[in-house]
Amino acid sequence: MKKVAISACLLGEACRYDGSDNRNDALLEALGDVELIPFCPEDDAFGTPRPTMDLVETHEGIRALSNATGEDLSEPVLAYARSFFKAHPDIDLYVGKDRSPSCGVCSARCYSRERELLSDKVSGLMAKEALKRGIEAVDAETFPQSKQGEKS
Repeated sequence: MKKVAISACLLGEACRYDGSDNRNDALLEALGDVELIPFCPEDDAFGTPRPTMDLVETHEGIRALSNATGEDLSEPVLAYARSFFKAHPDIDLYVGKDRSPSCGVCSARCYSRERELLSDKVSGLMAKEALKRGIEAVDAETFPQSKQGEKS
């Protein structure tokens, strides 16, 4: 059976920064009969609710910085991602929550230190780890529309 790593919020888990979810029934139906393996690096590392973070271009590369404090929150997210993929080495597909600084595959926003938008097409920290490992990865909103139907 195909194994799909999926952002837990897409399954209806209330793990977004504000304690809400992003349940996506059309996506779940389109995925069909697969084994879903939920993940949420931010909830695991920081709990829910939590302050937001953004990807910022720094001298050390793209890092996740807290919008509340400016603290670099990258390492706990990266540690979770490495641990998750080590525990699940046979993932066939990664489905991330679009625009997430952790989970977005090619839709996360990256800012300069001065808060200027540099790109809205970067990979979040966990998505980057999936791609580095050669795992097929897609954003939930761009999951093949022929399978998912109209965007809502």
